[in-house]
Amino acid sequence: RQRQMCIRDRASDLRDMYTSDADVKAVVDVAKGLEGLRRQDGIHAAAVVITREPLTDYLPIQRKPESGQDPEDAPVVTQYEMHGVEDLGLLKMDFLGLRNLDVITDTLVLIERTTGTVVDIDAVDLKDGPTYEMLSRGDSIGVFQLESGPMRSLMRSLAPTTFEDVAALVALYRPGPMSTNMHNDYADRKNGRKEVEFFHADAQELLADTYGLMIYQESVMRVAQRVAGYTLAEADDLRKACGKKDRELIAEHRAKFVEGTVASGYDADLGTRLFDIIEPFADYAFNKSHAFGYGLISYQTAYLKANHRVEFMAAVLTGVKHNLDKAGMYLNDCRQAGIVVEVPDVNRSEVDFSSKDGRVPFGLSAVRNVGEGVVSPIVEERNSNGIYEDFYDFCERVPTSVLNKRSIEALIKAGAFESCGHSRQGLLLVAEQVIDQVVGRRREADMGIQTLFGELDDASGGFDERVQVPLDEVDDKTMLAWEKEMLGLYVSSHPLHGVEASLRRATDCTISNATSQQPAQDGQDPFITIGGVISNLQRKFTRNGDAMAVFDLEDLQSSMEVTVFPRTMSEYGHQLDDDAVVLVSGRLDGRDDEPKFIANKLSRFEATVDRRELRLTVPAHRVNDHLISELKTLLSNHPGDTAVFLNLDKQVVRLPDSFRVEAGNGLAGELRVLLGPDAVLSS
Repeated sequence: RQRQMCIRDRASDLRDMYTSDADVKAVVDVAKGLEGLRRQDGIHAAAVVITREPLTDYLPIQRKPESGQDPEDAPVVTQYEMHGVEDLGLLKMDFLGLRNLDVITDTLVLIERTTGTVVDIDAVDLKDGPTYEMLSRGDSIGVFQLESGPMRSLMRSLAPTTFEDVAALVALYRPGPMSTNMHNDYADRKNGRKEVEFFHADAQELLADTYGLMIYQESVMRVAQRVAGYTLAEADDLRKACGKKDRELIAEHRAKFVEGTVASGYDADLGTRLFDIIEPFADYAFNKSHAFGYGLISYQTAYLKANHRVEFMAAVLTGVKHNLDKAGMYLNDCRQAGIVVEVPDVNRSEVDFSSKDGRVPFGLSAVRNVGEGVVSPIVEERNSNGIYEDFYDFCERVPTSVLNKRSIEALIKAGAFESCGHSRQGLLLVAEQVIDQVVGRRREADMGIQTLFGELDDASGGFDERVQVPLDEVDDKTMLAWEKEMLGLYVSSHPLHGVEASLRRATDCTISNATSQQPAQDGQDPFITIGGVISNLQRKFTRNGDAMAVFDLEDLQSSMEVTVFPRTMSEYGHQLDDDAVVLVSGRLDGRDDEPKFIANKLSRFEATVDRRELRLTVPAHRVNDHLISELKTLLSNHPGDTAVFLNLDKQVVRLPDSFRVEAGNGLAGELRVLLGPDAVLSS
């Protein structure tokens, strides 16, 4: 109330000034003329206007230069905004540039280079069994539109078996359908867990392929045609009215829809019920052609991953080489699949990530402080004249422009010269001296100058002026820190290796799944615990001089920025160190584009030591893909520290650490149901 009174007082003061002061009146009159006008113009990120005749026959155009840009080089844009362009009846197309298209192209090049096979991606088998088996397992990291945690859970529930299922996944995994539980209804109806229901018997012909659900805009239009007697144009107008939330038009269509329903021989009540479904749904429903277009790219990337996994993952890593903080998820996926990603190597790596002998050598251009202009000559020289024998041989052969201190130091710390027989620490100690010596000698040679001992150098037993590279090496922790610094992620190992199961038990979710946790009862973001390795720790002070901190928390899949405010800092700040493994409890802050985590409590993570074993026995003749898939799912649902051994007649297989389990919580009973009453030997 006080605020309202204050506003009224100010408005009264302004009116008095307006009537008594000519200057104020002039300013306000000008302002009233400007009010409601567009402040500035911009460019739609992807829209292109296409006309039969020159654009200027239909509408005015202009150049839109950025600051400092020559207008002649600036893009041409329409002076009418998007709605005006549509009102003129002109064709406006949105063209989206997708990184995944480059991933597909790069994968095809790698496949041909490594296997000699030419894959026609536009003619792939849309009924490929391995592709659907992979998607049904939720093994879709790197697959377009299908790699998020909740989407992978939905795929395991839905178990896609046709291309139409893949397109439906793209359409269903959106806020609108998910808010009405349509995504789970589709999965349950497809797999017989729920009965397929139709709002009317006549709808079976329209919605049978989507199990009675209207998941596409076209579904809405077909229902309007069949039930309410709409023409195609009228059905499209209905879709637009609902999509644009035009209340006046929606009210007109509601009356028309109900009348049309009665005219078509149905009850008015059916028309009302259907329109109540259509009105909110049309706003978030996906265009079917859009879903199928995206679905095709999703399927193509899934096909490549299922059938050419090493080449595909190399291409995916190349696609994020300038954002390697995101690449941890892909690197972990390679580890889970048994694909080794090698540290950079001047004798093995290419400019980008590649595929060699079933492994993925790290792309040299992805090393920080090392660009393509530096690494391209390195790779070209190696391909032309063979591998580099040692660091001296490297310095003698590459262009001197490559031998800058910053780039060479980055390559050394990343491990790129280990194949030459040099330790990282040893080479760091003498690299600058070696480079100065070799570059000086090369310049002298170019000038026709010979060293005092030049003839003796070549003679047997002659003087050797080469600097010896020490054998010193740093400890594993420092080596990993260097890899993190130069590569943006841990490659040869990871501080969390061996404690993944314990960390899963101590946390509520992985960092990548933190954003998909259900809200608390009060509607706020839930209070959760996540865990990982601290990196990029920054200690700061508020304006009041209170200590606080910001750092990145990283697990094996992803990372997130964490903020520690003064109150929490005063109690837990002593726990913070770079490369420390910690548990952090708190809430998400989703106000920015990139979610952040607000810490309320921190503690150092100590892995529990548990040497117990779970031994299972399965007759070898019973083992098939379905049983293995069911067993993997069951074990994954009970993460813990207990190693699992599988007795297959005379052979014993120890399952990977990713399948360590918590042996309690009813797991033994579920295993006996799946494998038989005598399956559990010990736990």
